[in-house]
Amino acid sequence: MLDPEGSVEHQPASSFPKVLLIPLAMLLAIAALLLLAFSATRQKEPDFYTFKVVNIRGKLVSLEKYRGSVSLVVNVASECGYTDSHYKALQQLQRDLGPYHFNVLAFPCNQFGHQEPDTNKEIENFARKTYGASFPMFSKITVSGAGAIPAFKYLIDSTGEEPTWNFWKYLVDPNGKVVKAWDSTVSVEEIRPHVTELVRKIILKKKDEL
Repeated sequence: MLDPEGSVEHQPASSFPKVLLIPLAMLLAIAALLLLAFSATRQKEPDFYTFKVVNIRGKLVSLEKYRGSVSLVVNVASECGYTDSHYKALQQLQRDLGPYHFNVLAFPCNQFGHQEPDTNKEIENFARKTYGASFPMFSKITVSGAGAIPAFKYLIDSTGEEPTWNFWKYLVDPNGKVVKAWDSTVSVEEIRPHVTELVRKIILKKKDEL
């Protein structure tokens, strides 16, 4: 049929497909939300190496760089009765086992007895010059209580062991899971066999993969 202008009259398109578009869009939106929720539940559980911290020179760094190696995390202090024995033993352990398969990760803390009062630069100079410390050191932090940094909260939650003094030690495996914690009274030499065993497993695994 021609309209008054002489053109062909167009019949209105059926509204049926348009009616379907709304529920289809809703279904797609619901499917997308379900997929996101599923993906969130499938995300990797946090571990020690998923955290970021500030190093002793003020740079934000990811602990991810230590994944695949064993870590002994220690809250250190420069003026404690345990300072001399621990720093010497920690550096010896680092020298014997690090840095490819193992690292001491030192976190200065002034919470206990105010025995780490100096600046980060002074703390680093003290550790490097007095003990030849070659292990990674981080910015002075709070390690227990409400102000503890997330990385230490993870260590505490994983072990149920919260630092009550300087030189608490947490052993972390290559996957970032906490193996064990020891207080200040336990010497590094007593811990050495536990560290050595984990390092041995890394070496054996790498040999098997060759």
